[in-house]
Amino acid sequence: MPELSPAAWSAIALSFKVAAVATLWGVPVATALALLLARGHFPGKALLDGIIHLPLVLPPVVTGYALLLLLGRKGPIGAFLDQQFGIVFAFRWTGAVVAAVVMALPIIVRAIRLSIEAVDVRLEQASGTLGAGRLATFFLVTLPLSLPGILAGATLGFAKALGEFGATITFVSNIPGETRTIASAIYTASQTPDGDAEALTLSAVAAVLGLAALVASELLARRARGALS
Repeated sequence: MPELSPAAWSAIALSFKVAAVATLWGVPVATALALLLARGHFPGKALLDGIIHLPLVLPPVVTGYALLLLLGRKGPIGAFLDQQFGIVFAFRWTGAVVAAVVMALPIIVRAIRLSIEAVDVRLEQASGTLGAGRLATFFLVTLPLSLPGILAGATLGFAKALGEFGATITFVSNIPGETRTIASAIYTASQTPDGDAEALTLSAVAAVLGLAALVASELLARRARGALS
């Protein structure tokens, strides 16, 4: 197997960085949304569920373009963040994190929601009768019992963020050392003369990393279920 260039190693390192930060930000948001969907009863619940899962059915390029329109320097949100706080997402690695969060969120929410729905509501009600408030019940009862789904969702979300391409390249482009992730590096190598060997090597690395994440997700979920049983 041919050696990877420094640029390819930089893309792999950036992918890990983006995926890790996206997971750290995505899991708390996904947990809150999953709890809302699993236990909440409010008008528009089906619409919210549809919006959360929309990136799964839209072409990733559409999602990336929407992020560019909203969070770009001339977008309504992006212009406000730039002018008021100096925060810029477009064509920055932080924008790649945003794209990864948006694309991974449906997967994480789904796993956590199913785990929360599997928690016996009577246990939560018993906690309430003992004087615990909703927040205390969530942290003392619901969250620990939902841990297998949270771990599985976090690992799958990390894997999704690690391989994200369409939304990322549309929103933050393919800038070496800044936004070129492993997926973008594979695309670049495949379009470069004599780059097939590097593209194949990077593809193998991406496949191994993805498989490792899937196996880790299953093992973590099993271990968490065993600890709770």
